Amino acid sequence: MIRLFTLLAMVSFLAACAGSSTRQSAPVSPASQSGAKKGGGYYLDDGPGDNPPADIYAIPDAVPRVEPLLARANKPYIALGNGYTPMTKFTPYKKSGIASWYGRRYHGQQTSTGEIYDMYGMTGAHTILPLPSYVRVTNPANQKSVIVRINDRGPFHSDRLIDLSYAAAYKLGIVGKGSGLVEVEAIDAKSFVANKAEVKVAAVKDTGDVEIKPLVQDPVTANSSVEKATASESGIFVQVGAFKSPENAGGLSKKIIDQNLVENAPVNSWYNQGVYRVRIGPYANRADADRAAMKIKDSLGLNTYIIVQP
Repeated sequence: MIRLFTLLAMVSFLAACAGSSTRQSAPVSPASQSGAKKGGGYYLDDGPGDNPPADIYAIPDAVPRVEPLLARANKPYIALGNGYTPMTKFTPYKKSGIASWYGRRYHGQQTSTGEIYDMYGMTGAHTILPLPSYVRVTNPANQKSVIVRINDRGPFHSDRLIDLSYAAAYKLGIVGKGSGLVEVEAIDAKSFVANKAEVKVAAVKDTGDVEIKPLVQDPVTANSSVEKATASESGIFVQVGAFKSPENAGGLSKKIIDQNLVENAPVNSWYNQGVYRVRIGPYANRADADRAAMKIKDSLGLNTYIIVQP
């Protein structure tokens, strides 16, 4: 996944010196071998880290925001004998192709934007999309979808469309195979931010001063005094928003119900440590919870998380 421009320049120079019959090989990800394994491990000793997060599904997607493009990272370049001209502004882009991923082999190395690659971050690499930019990646086989931030160049193999971080590939369900067919659609950050602001303003008008922010798993403790019976229920839930007052939590719950964003699942406000959390469920299985979370995210532009309550 790591495609520094200094490396690209060296590759282009060497290829030119050797002639058209000789090309330097770029780093190869697990997907380039269709998930081939060597010696019982991942290809080229890539794979998950030794101490992965407890719940990779809970890692939040990248949140699109308006960022200045990096001029140095969006200049035309040559890699493996092929020329690429990156986009220098947002342009509608939607394409299907093969996604591969990188794990521990490149964890901690530098990306084309100068940032450090984190295999547990929600990032990706593309040959021509602007750096940085955001895309929605969908696995048509299971309809799982994630948003990643493009901060690197690659993949440079003709049979691949995008390289993903380990976490993004994990959430899409393609880690085990090493690669998989996906749909990639560019996100207009300006429109995304504007739409999210409109949703928040609408919530404020309906419920007062609403605070909506990403959540992390926070099991309800025995000291909770509000809705204790509901909070003790076990199962798989979709968590949506966090509020300082029950009225605001109820306002978001009402919005979700009024817009028919959930089916056959109760919407509850769970209280813990001074915060009311809106959770939907329990669901019978993870697939049902994932579908509900995606529907809410697409409709309201809010981050959603899957919570497994023991």
